[in-house]
Amino acid sequence: MSEQTTEEPVTIVPENTEVVSGTEVQEKLILAARVFSDLLKPTFGPNGLDKMMYKTDGSNAVTNDGAKIISELMVKHPAAKMMVSMAESQEEACGDGVTTTMLICGSLLIEANILMRKGLHPLKIIDGFRLALDVSKNQIIKDEKSPDTTTLIDVAKTALMGKNSTSSSNIFSPIIVEALLTISKNRENALAEHVSMYKSRKGGISDSKLIKGVVINRRILLDSFPNNISNCKIVCLDSDIKIRELSRNTEIKITSAENLDTFIEEQKSRKKQISDSIIDSGTNVVFCTGDIDKEILHSLADSGIICIGELDSSELRNLSQAVDAKIIETPLDIHDSDVGQCGIFSWERREQSDRVEDIIRIDNCTSPSIVTIEVCGGEDVVVEEIIRGIHDALRSTSISMKSKVILGAGSIHSSMAQAVRDEAEKIGGKERLSMEAFSRALETIPSTLVENAGGDPLDRILELRTATMKGTNSFGISPKGTVVKVKGVWHPSPLIENSIESATETAISMLRIDQVISSKNTQ
Repeated sequence: MSEQTTEEPVTIVPENTEVVSGTEVQEKLILAARVFSDLLKPTFGPNGLDKMMYKTDGSNAVTNDGAKIISELMVKHPAAKMMVSMAESQEEACGDGVTTTMLICGSLLIEANILMRKGLHPLKIIDGFRLALDVSKNQIIKDEKSPDTTTLIDVAKTALMGKNSTSSSNIFSPIIVEALLTISKNRENALAEHVSMYKSRKGGISDSKLIKGVVINRRILLDSFPNNISNCKIVCLDSDIKIRELSRNTEIKITSAENLDTFIEEQKSRKKQISDSIIDSGTNVVFCTGDIDKEILHSLADSGIICIGELDSSELRNLSQAVDAKIIETPLDIHDSDVGQCGIFSWERREQSDRVEDIIRIDNCTSPSIVTIEVCGGEDVVVEEIIRGIHDALRSTSISMKSKVILGAGSIHSSMAQAVRDEAEKIGGKERLSMEAFSRALETIPSTLVENAGGDPLDRILELRTATMKGTNSFGISPKGTVVKVKGVWHPSPLIENSIESATETAISMLRIDQVISSKNTQ
């Protein structure tokens, strides 16, 4: 008889480690994704509602911007962190479309869960999703078009819609397009980063305007300075406007009155050299990053030249790009090519509780590569939300200027869904089921638009399918929740493509996870 030995099981993880396997894993991941979808769904579209986010420090924000909401959440679940990463990627790439991406990803996972419960292997689902993604991207290429100025305004208006009132969208959309078109004349690529924002507390939203230049908050040193100059010449100095101080501790011995007079005269002579150099340049205004000598200040003021000091390096750089001036290191070496120009230089005093500051506007620059949108209105919460929407609209419009655009309002998603269904009929394997699930997930977008408008999603989706099956890819959902021929609702094509690609790849990454191992800290 052979001896029987009992071997102890090999332990490779601590006893307190929790291991979850099988379908339970996917269901937990899908639950986390569904939480995000349910959270953001009411905020989607022109009828989207707002979320109020309150922090423990007492600050709060009211917004329906998906990126803002996601950024404020404290997420711990690993699946939720994958969703957050996807949202950040979409926001970084396109500046908009975060909520759309979240909704599609959540729907893909819900549809996948239904198929897995029926016994379909995750890899078969993944194969079908990839096929459907390729079909969707091809459909985008078929439906997209090159934008004109009117279409660009519609792109901006679409990005702003739902984030503030319709009147605000009508006000800011032409301003956004004008800003980017102005910059594009002087830059190879006009980007959202080249448009500054200035929040003015005067007037109402309708008083907002485009400044073809920059706005700077600094103290005007002399009240006698003129506060409105036309056809102004500007010098940008990255230095002080004063006699350069000695870098080392030095003692100067003066043994007679003649030596003192000579020293004083030498000081005056050097200051006069600085003043004469600035005066001879023909400039009207000098901006610098350092201090300004009082004698030089008054000497220049007598010649009608305004001096403004203590600018940040970034402010001086933006100013130089707005007025097309070179940043120079010394006031003693100013050439004609260093001097910039603007149509209007103006300043106004604004009294504040803690200090006195002046609002300096450099406007109507001849060839600005940086411009400013001045957003008026007194309500901070409202203005902040409008500015956030303007940033998104700037990103969307700038992308559209160098790519193509595509109809929104659920039209492109319905078109992609129909294309996927048509392609699925040609496939005989189990991937067909996955592709059909993908098409249903795409219809989440028009369905949510209907739902948020108070309509019946099922009836409207069936109606939209019928319209799309007839070969008309221009039907979508109106703000009232009805099926209409879409006009004036446009998205940049890269935004839509990046959205479905990010959503699909994130869903696939989750479906490939078959086991979750978590270790609890016993200390």
